[in-house]
Parts: sequence; C-alpha cells; structure tokens
Amino acid sequence: MTEPTLRPTAEQLARYAELFNASTALNLFGVRLSFPDNETVRVDIDPVKPEHRGGLGTDAVNGGVLAAIFDLAIGCTPALLDPTRRNATIQLSMSFERATRGDSLSALAWIDRAGETLMFSTAVIRDASGDECARCQGVLRRSKLTWASGESPAVG
Repeated sequence: MTEPTLRPTAEQLARYAELFNASTALNLFGVRLSFPDNETVRVDIDPVKPEHRGGLGTDAVNGGVLAAIFDLAIGCTPALLDPTRRNATIQLSMSFERATRGDSLSALAWIDRAGETLMFSTAVIRDASGDECARCQGVLRRSKLTWASGESPAVG
C-alpha cells in the first residue's frame, strides 16, 4: 500500500514566496510570487514597466520577459510538493499565442505529473483583461538534496 504524500502547509508556501519576493532579483525584475492554493503557483507583474515592453516601439510585453516569467512559475511548481528540495528546470516549451498588452499580467502554473526525480508542469500567462496570451510546458529535475537555506533557493 502506498502512503499518502504530505503536501507543504500554506505557511511553508507563504514563507517560500516571502523569501523569493524579498530577493533583489525579483525586486529588480518587478515580479511577485505567490501560492493562491496548494496546487497553483502565481507570478504577477503589476504594473508592467516600460523596460518590460518589447522593442521597435511596441506596447506588448517582450517575449524574453515572458520566458523569464515562465521559468520562474514553472520552476517553483516543485515547491507545491516539497519547498525544501532542490530542483532545476531542464526544458521549457513556450507558445506565444497573442501579444501580451496592458498594465499588468499574471502567470499561473501547476503540476501535470510528478515522479521522484522528474516532473512535468504547465503555465499560462494572462494579460490585464484575463485573456490567455502564452502557454508553456516544462520539465523539471527534482533532487533529494535540500536548499542551502533549508527553505528556498532565494537565500543561502
């Protein structure tokens, strides 16, 4: 008989997000990480800054910015199983379906399947109107090692 897998508590996920949100990298990038529930990672940019916009005078968010948001969102999905374990994104496949415009955007990511060492996750990015603009599927490598800080890759 298989024993049930214990999921992290809301407090553990909130602490993981708190440490990320205090990091210089996320503050400079202008993104905010959260876990709205125990099955979803959320990344927000609010407001979208001029430096997030694409080149050639467009008002759309740059594809490189969207790729970074996908990497963060997908890369944090293993925390939904165990926020103390190290992990790494090993593959991302992105589809930019429409221009991402507006003053804010959000990404939602979730786990599709998870094994002991590999997991597969999906994320979508929605614009300020709530329209889906991009989709990503990712593969992650899970380690048995813990983060140096014991809580998050954002410190230590």
